Amino acid sequence: MASRANHSINIMSDIHTPEQRHKNMAAIRAKNTKPETIVRKFLWSHGYRYRLNHSKLPGKPDIVLRKYRTCIFVNGCFWHKHEGCKYFVIPKTRTEFWMNKINRNQERDKEVKQQLSKMGWHSITIWECELKPSNKDKTLESLLYTLNKIFLLNYRVKPYKIVEEEMVMKVADDSDVEYGKINE
Repeated sequence: MASRANHSINIMSDIHTPEQRHKNMAAIRAKNTKPETIVRKFLWSHGYRYRLNHSKLPGKPDIVLRKYRTCIFVNGCFWHKHEGCKYFVIPKTRTEFWMNKINRNQERDKEVKQQLSKMGWHSITIWECELKPSNKDKTLESLLYTLNKIFLLNYRVKPYKIVEEEMVMKVADDSDVEYGKINE
């Protein structure tokens, strides 16, 4: 284990040949991953309807719930540098390349969430490790709770003020007239 900037970083050795590693990395999908399908099936079974990879929103979120103005990102622990996760391990070969790539991913994630927030959208990030069998139920129940809370915030009855102009108030408040008496 190497230590950099007071963070412990796991470094894995590569047991594959460069050709095998290339084949493995090329097979990794950006859409329809297993963690994504777990979240999508859960949402669908609970009555939530959504869009996938909405191209008009920054970052093409994995799942978009327009009714809730919420974007869900299902991130892989390796690709998005999940700090403190046992599944985030830096490869021993081309370490600098991988760190640059992963750090760029993290910066892009942060920028996308800021853009979505400025547009009035909520962002939820679900990590791959949170969908492992031991944590899956807790994570998905937490997602339901968060979506319900967002719904209640978006659709709550908002107090409003009736703004009246001063002139209207002056007409109604005639200080020269007292009730029951006529001023001359």
